Amino acid sequence: MGKNLGKIIFLNAVGLTIFFSWYLPAEHGFWFTLDKSIFYYFNEQLQPESSFTYFVGLTNVRHFDIISLMAMLALYGYYYSKQDHLGKRKMWFIGVTMLFFAVILNQLGHLIPVQRCSPTGFFENIHRVSKMLVFKAKDYSGDSFPGDHGLMLMIYAGFMLRYFGKGSVTTNG
Repeated sequence: MGKNLGKIIFLNAVGLTIFFSWYLPAEHGFWFTLDKSIFYYFNEQLQPESSFTYFVGLTNVRHFDIISLMAMLALYGYYYSKQDHLGKRKMWFIGVTMLFFAVILNQLGHLIPVQRCSPTGFFENIHRVSKMLVFKAKDYSGDSFPGDHGLMLMIYAGFMLRYFGKGSVTTNG
């Protein structure tokens, strides 16, 4: 613990620095310029009948959440199937802890006094994927921070990288 304390403090300080550099009022600072550039670059790629537009539309329908969940469960199941009895038990505890942190961090995220609509509601002269497709795709949110789905995927990815990265868990095969 002692040798990692400096690293823990440093990484938390970096995280707080990044957060507070973003927490500036809207339309100020480095992050707004970066966000705007990235948004307009990808938004300009949305053209009627393009494969990119269909891809963006498909990933923004409610049913895609089920696909993401199934992919996460499949990856978790893959690692689970490779475990012995003790490893499977450990994975149950890791899974419960992951869900606990996901719920807690999601609730804490809603306590951050920031409410920002999605870029499609903020910027002008944009392409809206919902207007270009015959199926219903969500391209606007009145409060997109913090994004619940992105937050859950980052928590999952963090746990998977930490506990199931190369050499992290002993396997049978």
